Amino acid sequence: MPAGTRVRWAVVSATSVALVATGCGSGGGSGGGSSDASKTFTYQSSEPQNPLQPANANEVGGGRIVQNLFKGLADYDPTSGKLRMQVADSIDTSDAQTYNVTLKSGWTFHDGTPVTAQSFVNAWNWAANVGNNQINSSWFGDIEGYKDVHPENGSPTTDKMSGLTVQDDTHFTIKLYNKVSYFPYKLGYVAFSPLPEGFFKDPAGYGQKPVGNGPYQFVSWDHNSQVVTKTFANYQGVDKPKNGGVVFKMYTTSEAAYADLQSNNLDVMDQVPPSALANYKNDLGDRAVDAPQGAIQNVGFTLYQPEWQPANTAKVRQGLSMAIDRDTITQTVLQGSRKSATAWVAEGVEGYKSGTCGDYCTYNPDKAKQLIQEGGGVPGNAIKITYNADGGHKEWVDAVCNSIRQVTGVNCSGDPKTDFKTARAAITGHQINGLFRTGWVQDYPLNANFLADVYRTGAASNDTGYSSPEFDKLSTEADQAASIQDTATGYQKAEEQLALDMPAIPLWYYRTNSGYSTNVQNVTFDSFGNPAWTQVEVKG
Repeated sequence: MPAGTRVRWAVVSATSVALVATGCGSGGGSGGGSSDASKTFTYQSSEPQNPLQPANANEVGGGRIVQNLFKGLADYDPTSGKLRMQVADSIDTSDAQTYNVTLKSGWTFHDGTPVTAQSFVNAWNWAANVGNNQINSSWFGDIEGYKDVHPENGSPTTDKMSGLTVQDDTHFTIKLYNKVSYFPYKLGYVAFSPLPEGFFKDPAGYGQKPVGNGPYQFVSWDHNSQVVTKTFANYQGVDKPKNGGVVFKMYTTSEAAYADLQSNNLDVMDQVPPSALANYKNDLGDRAVDAPQGAIQNVGFTLYQPEWQPANTAKVRQGLSMAIDRDTITQTVLQGSRKSATAWVAEGVEGYKSGTCGDYCTYNPDKAKQLIQEGGGVPGNAIKITYNADGGHKEWVDAVCNSIRQVTGVNCSGDPKTDFKTARAAITGHQINGLFRTGWVQDYPLNANFLADVYRTGAASNDTGYSSPEFDKLSTEADQAASIQDTATGYQKAEEQLALDMPAIPLWYYRTNSGYSTNVQNVTFDSFGNPAWTQVEVKG
């Protein structure tokens, strides 16, 4: 959008119409039976890594629960992928740097207290403050004054970002350090949720028993077993629930979840295990789901370790990438359910450009060995790939290691951690050596989310420790572009730097391969890999 043109984000502008998640849906129908809006349904989940705080969840275990307990200014329509207003009535800007927010009236938290402009500003200031150790704090880095509450070194000089100003209960402004044409799309991320006043008196307690403003209200958390929610009767959002709540059941293996699905002890799956990919459509019939998903599977490197820091080791990483026979693995181990990646951005996302990885994502045994030799060899001639054992990853990790071992002679092996929470704690705590599984599902449907939020220096999800002045410079230039389309083009240039440095190896693009029980109907999935939670109907 050209500078100086006022854009009202309550209606998606012409320049942002490309930000549509394509092809959302599922393979199953509604079933046509009667439903009972008071009944809950169960969903395959994993134990959250952190307390249930909006700015402390950047993994699916906690993220999918939190996004149902809280609702921010906006979210994304599960059918079209377009930004839609929720608590906000509008988000206006004339310069892509200062945004004026108007809230709808009538929203309350689950404890009955009102959702106001101050609820958002207080929540964002708390989340951004370095002292509160929120994993998503960097998401607030665009806002003027972030560096004062989250300095690189030392203590904050204030507890309030200067870029946030409350006018009254339904109006506040957001001023950014620089222009960010797509900032309203970032506001759909759950980290930007409001918090009730009671939270700030006991953040730890509220993290175990959260009080939100979303379609579902917290009931209980039996750790490593389940999180129970119920429909919030006073929910004011546009997506009012057609069911009585969601029970998030924790599973240690996808195989166990799939067995429960087949016996109707689980209602909706996240992803079927690789062992079921060949037969799940026959097993489930019209209850099988095969839908596009804005997601990618990568293997990241621990670049914060000294042995991976010399510049020439980029050749080693490129060589390892070329030693992986993606096409064979996706067609055999993954039963054709994935497509080999040629870039770090998922297909269907605005700004996706095929082939950014170039030859480095093409299987070439001779070139792989040559690059590894030129780069000085793999440290110790051995690598491990850390992954969570509860997510159905063993088969493909073993296949990737077999490919690397056969081509290069490098001793590659899988390093399974018991569950997703344990794996994430080891990864974010820098407690592993070598490589690790690092899938990424879009938070908003723009290539910036797959790039800046993962590879920019200090980003919340930069688990590799990658830091490139050139990538950071190109990302900043892309952020400040005059339109969303120009931003997407700018990030394509930044992505080219990743091919030179190879902080992570792109493997393949996801699809949602899932299914549901005979207890539910009207189950569809969006391009984020989530079911349209509130639209699921439980049969009466």
